[in-house]
Amino acid sequence: MSGLFSTSINPPSPPVSPATSNTPSVAISLASKNVSDRIAFIGQQIRAGLLTNFPGFIADRQISLRTYRRCCIGSQLVDWIIQECNLVHSRQQGVGMWQVLLEEGILKHVCNEYNFEDKNLFYRFKEDDCGSEQGPPGTCVPTADTVLLQECFTTLAKMGPDALMRLMLRKPPKERTAEDLDYIYEELLHIKALSHLSNSVKRELASCIQFESREQAGTVLIKQGDEGKSWYIILKGSVNVVIFGKGVVGQLHEGDDFGKLALVNDAPRAASIILRDERCHFLRVDKEDFNRILRDVEAKTERLKENGRDVLVLEKLSRSDGSQSNKYTVMAGTPEKMVEYILDSCVDCRDEDENDYFVEDFFMTFNVFMSVEKLCSLLMTYYTEKTEDRYHGNGKSEDGGGSLDLKATEQKKIRVVRATLRWVELLDQKMGEENDLALFIGKLRASLHSDGMLSLLAQFERGLDSSEHVQLHKNSTRKARISASSRAKVSRPTFDDSEESRTLKREPLTPITDVKFKVHYPDQSYCTLRLPLGSSVSEISKQASEKLAISPEECVIFEMRSTGEKVIFKETDTCIITTLSHNGRLFAAPKDGIEKMKPLQEQEGPNSSSFNDLEIMSSREIALQMTLYDFELFNCVYESELVFSIFKKHHFPGKIVGNLDCFLARFNEVQHWVTTEICLTPLLSKRVHLLRKFIKIAQHCRDFQNMLAFFGIIMGLSNIAISRLSQTWEKLPSKFKKLFKEFETLLDPTRNHRTYRQAMSKQESPFIPFMPLLMKDMTFIFEGNKTIIDGLINFEKMHMIANNIRCIRRARKEAFVGDNLPVVKNRADIRHYVRNLHVIDNQRTLSQLSHRLEKRAE
Repeated sequence: MSGLFSTSINPPSPPVSPATSNTPSVAISLASKNVSDRIAFIGQQIRAGLLTNFPGFIADRQISLRTYRRCCIGSQLVDWIIQECNLVHSRQQGVGMWQVLLEEGILKHVCNEYNFEDKNLFYRFKEDDCGSEQGPPGTCVPTADTVLLQECFTTLAKMGPDALMRLMLRKPPKERTAEDLDYIYEELLHIKALSHLSNSVKRELASCIQFESREQAGTVLIKQGDEGKSWYIILKGSVNVVIFGKGVVGQLHEGDDFGKLALVNDAPRAASIILRDERCHFLRVDKEDFNRILRDVEAKTERLKENGRDVLVLEKLSRSDGSQSNKYTVMAGTPEKMVEYILDSCVDCRDEDENDYFVEDFFMTFNVFMSVEKLCSLLMTYYTEKTEDRYHGNGKSEDGGGSLDLKATEQKKIRVVRATLRWVELLDQKMGEENDLALFIGKLRASLHSDGMLSLLAQFERGLDSSEHVQLHKNSTRKARISASSRAKVSRPTFDDSEESRTLKREPLTPITDVKFKVHYPDQSYCTLRLPLGSSVSEISKQASEKLAISPEECVIFEMRSTGEKVIFKETDTCIITTLSHNGRLFAAPKDGIEKMKPLQEQEGPNSSSFNDLEIMSSREIALQMTLYDFELFNCVYESELVFSIFKKHHFPGKIVGNLDCFLARFNEVQHWVTTEICLTPLLSKRVHLLRKFIKIAQHCRDFQNMLAFFGIIMGLSNIAISRLSQTWEKLPSKFKKLFKEFETLLDPTRNHRTYRQAMSKQESPFIPFMPLLMKDMTFIFEGNKTIIDGLINFEKMHMIANNIRCIRRARKEAFVGDNLPVVKNRADIRHYVRNLHVIDNQRTLSQLSHRLEKRAE
């Protein structure tokens, strides 16, 4: 992710102060490096909470004339933890938390026969188990600390998902429920070693993959020369790869796999695998299941060949109930054959399979491997192609020389119209291909008219009129033929990132948007340029070099950051204005003068807090105005920009990612704003007030489903410059400490940010996702999967890209409306404030300010 956003996007270490109790021994117990000790401590606190607040919960229970001393009922334990812990949102999540205690022996089934289940089964804490039915080993009832209990719940909530996964994987395959299989499948989607497999194979693996753990380092898991019986994937820990006579030749870590080659080739193990760490966890696929999956996949695969080479690979779809469908979807193919398959087999279907997103995903992602111009050309070729049908009825030629099947030819034209309407329906609302598409639509209109297919033309027009892109499609044929360059002369939108401009509603940026910006010189002067956003650095250099009295070739264009770092742009770079950091400035200098350049004074940021302004502003109104502005930025982002950004801009000449740059920059801006305001507030009481204020703003942002601002505020408070202010955190009321701790759990990066993903899966439009994580997912897809395999487009990769784009579409399907909230008098002032945040984005400066506030960290 380096280079996409500032390094501050990665979650910093959580602040110590909000989570730390006044009791030193508590902090030591919860922070213990020994996981078993930590879980044992948590178990003691939870048991104490039950005994203190619900004395009848742990009781003697009788069933089938047998009495079980001091035990609890599984389903009641789940009820209790959901009631007591606001981090638990489902019974499944509660089961995972209790399973953590059971795996460590803190809690156990009274007959040691079951893992934890949400049923009428009896479980007993370790302290209540005296090895007989005589009663508890002691009579002392421990006291419970409410704040500490919530801390324990938080820690347990982080461990629960992994324990739940292990619980499901330990079940025999035949006993796994549909809910289990869905949960396992979701986990498999984020495992690096499985990224190259199709989703259908991952679903097959969910039904048979197993969990295996080994406790001791030095254990030989696989011995060189033995028969290959299993394929392993490392969930936790690391192993050494050892070859006889050579010693250790490599190391494998979490997410890596081994043992597959021996299964594929049916050969002996080529190396030994020895555990490096204690308590290593693995996923295991046994040989029988491995071979069965390969056979099943091959049985469901159809390969279309031309001249002895594969041109299209199809896979039979599975229905939601697991049964086989009689329909196929595309796994890989050449661009031409995939377009042909859509036209021949897909656009006529009225009852599309619920699991087949091929057509939708194709039109959402085709620009990864094919230009709009190429797609339009293929559609028009199909339209004009005549279908020759030499045989009719009895298989004999009608006239001996072949005839034209007019009906089939007409059907081809209908299919092109339907495919075009489907494309328009799925088109990015902002559109990046309107010019080429307008040309094609105009040409298709003319062809339908000249062919006398007036009924089909009318149907085409009605379909275009009902789309969201009415203005584009109502253009006349003549207007549709206007070139991009002449279009630019007619309409030249402008972009000016000044304070006055930020108060206006944001509009999407395009390559022809005029941008007004400053270029600074070594003598502290500057010039103001106005150029299209898509201009290259060489074009900027031509104008900026005139004042320096040097040739454009000798002029270097670079960003000067507030830290003094210089980022030199290449001559071919485009859209550089939107890539500047918040306090970054664009400079022009001779090649030999760059090293002497220093940041401008204005780049240092503000020197005083805006506490007085913030104090009189409603936290809810600040969050509302932030959300309105963030939605403006979010709605400006073209879906195609996600693809252009990850697949590198130079692969898409003329395309920009300026809207995405601005949206991601907003996240860093909010982070630095929070940190800046607190670091510039010298009085302790005011800093505490600001802490409360920002936590309340974050809460409102979460209520408005603005996860970008929510994460920005929480990460700003988690910045080391703020988290070290122990005196400030100590004064924060426990209510806000608890709330902040709850918010931090959503930032938990373990298991690929599972907590956040689970929360977002339940969100309904409109909402703003945490965009940096979505970009991380896109990068994982790009780097972990080849675009072309054996000369064919790997459409499994396109499916994964489309799933991320669908998240964007789902988020902004509905418009965010904040007008129904009570009007506040200073709304205009708050609107201006949140759109023009003044920040310090130099971490060294922030740290220095922090140490002046509180010289020593507690």
